[in-house]
Amino acid sequence: MWNWLRQVKDSVSQKTIGLMRMQFWRTAIEDIYRDDPPVQPIGAELWRAVRKHYLTKRWLLRIITEREKDMEDRAYRNLQELETYSEKAQSSLLYLLLECLGVKDVHADHAASHIGKAQGILTCLRATRYNSSRRKVYLPMDICMLHGASQEDFIRSSREQNIKDVVFDIACQAHVHLEHARSFSKNVPATATPGFLQTVVLEDYLQRLRRVDFDVFHPSLQKRNPLVPIQLYIRSWKKTY
Repeated sequence: MWNWLRQVKDSVSQKTIGLMRMQFWRTAIEDIYRDDPPVQPIGAELWRAVRKHYLTKRWLLRIITEREKDMEDRAYRNLQELETYSEKAQSSLLYLLLECLGVKDVHADHAASHIGKAQGILTCLRATRYNSSRRKVYLPMDICMLHGASQEDFIRSSREQNIKDVVFDIACQAHVHLEHARSFSKNVPATATPGFLQTVVLEDYLQRLRRVDFDVFHPSLQKRNPLVPIQLYIRSWKKTY
């Protein structure tokens, strides 16, 4: 369901159609919690997960609500707005993962909140090249204005220093959230680790971004790091994130 919701914005030509799809899932979730799941494969599996792990309906509905707001198709006004969206959309999914893992711990919740924010911020950064090719820019306007970077600069795939400065500031905020999340690691139950392994991918992207001097349009950033699966295995074995 999450992957499907994530793709709605890019797969529809009209906002109204996208909102109709969101409403379908909102209704489906309400039906699932009434023990009347829709006759649809994803809905049926979600119903089973809800019954097995007692998933909180609020997190599921919050994801849909934030995706609906994201259909507005505009840049974030400021970095705080991007963080708020990331927490409600990305962190809510992590809260659900923790419930699936049977983890009920305040430290794990705090870590999930910060990881979700970092993931949302870096997803926005990683999508810059793709969005720019479609003449769309979603990066926080306050950071862009601070460095004198216009939307046209991104659409032209400019690699000037002011564009790199925008990327640096946004990436730094994601790094701060990752560090905050890891500050709870000593108190987070080991059983929560599988839900937090995406930090490996986030950290890898930050490192590669640093190596190209925060040039978000650098071709190397479009390639996958073949070492990531090994890094994921090591972190999983060590039960760290």
